[in-house]
Order: sequence, then structure tokens, then C-alpha cells
Amino acid sequence: MALQIHHVCRPIPPPPSTGSLSSWPTKQFTIGRDVHRSVASTKSIASKTRKNLRSSVRVRSSLEMSGPTVVVGQVTEVDKDTFWPIVNAAGDKTVVLDMYTQWCGPCKIIAPKFEELAEKYLDVVFLKLDCNQENKPLAKELGIKVVPTFKILKHGKILKEVTGAKFDSVVAAMEDVRSS
Repeated sequence: MALQIHHVCRPIPPPPSTGSLSSWPTKQFTIGRDVHRSVASTKSIASKTRKNLRSSVRVRSSLEMSGPTVVVGQVTEVDKDTFWPIVNAAGDKTVVLDMYTQWCGPCKIIAPKFEELAEKYLDVVFLKLDCNQENKPLAKELGIKVVPTFKILKHGKILKEVTGAKFDSVVAAMEDVRSS
């Protein structure tokens, strides 16, 4: 596991009229497995700048940095590896999953409307899963039989399902789960 160390060097604050905090320099460097070396390097940087700078160090593991990112306001494409981590990271947010295929006509027709929903409901996470051969295990796990199928989840559990390109039914199911 790699560690990434963010070392922030900030000059002693100037009087309010001479500058802003956002203009202060920030250094970032990545160090591999040798934590002792990274701590020694950080101490060395801190000792060189101690007289004129204030120093703070924040250490984050690579697991923290590469974790799933929950995005609102847009539709996020997921696959068998990213779906459950993103659903779990969504926490108490409602998640709407559009399960589709590239060749499905109704899937193509409802896709722009699904994107409009994502832009409108900023408290909901919208995901798309291409039910191709690669994602077949996840599609099977989620019980997909027809496309498009929409699954509405909260707290990692599927609470509602809409099969077919029934936009009004998707909105009603999402509203129902959001309000619960």
C-alpha cells in the first residue's frame, strides 16, 4: 500500500491587506512503502522551513485516495467492480441505477431523460450499468431479465424496480424512496 503525504508549507500569515490564504504554496509528493523514510523526509522539510513557515502534514493511505467517488448532478457509468463500492459510499442518498444494453432501442430513447433527472435531483446518485458480457455477473446478481430496468436503492438495499422505458414510473419510484 502506497502512502501519499501532503505537506503544506504556509508562510506566517501576512496582514489582511497584503495577501490571501489561497495564494500560499502547497507541496505534494508520493512516497512508497518506506514510512520511516517519508517521516524523516517530512521532518527534514519541516526543520528547513521552521523559522519562516508554519508546517502541517496530512498522511493518507492509497485506499483512502482511490476509494469510490459519489457524483451528483450527472450520470456515472459503473461496472461490476465499481457498482457496490459507489452504492455503499452513497450512504443515505437514494441511488437510481439504469441497467441497459448498447443495442436496446428503448434504452437509447430514455437515456437523455435519465440525464435530465440527474441534473435536476442533486440529492440522488444516478448510475448506468451496461449489461454486456463483462458485467453479466452483476446483472445476474441484481436479477435483471429485461432492459431497460431501473433499480432504486437506499442504504445498499434495492427498494424499488421499474422494468421498461417507463419514465413516469421511474420518477414516481425514485420520489417514493427519496421521501422514505
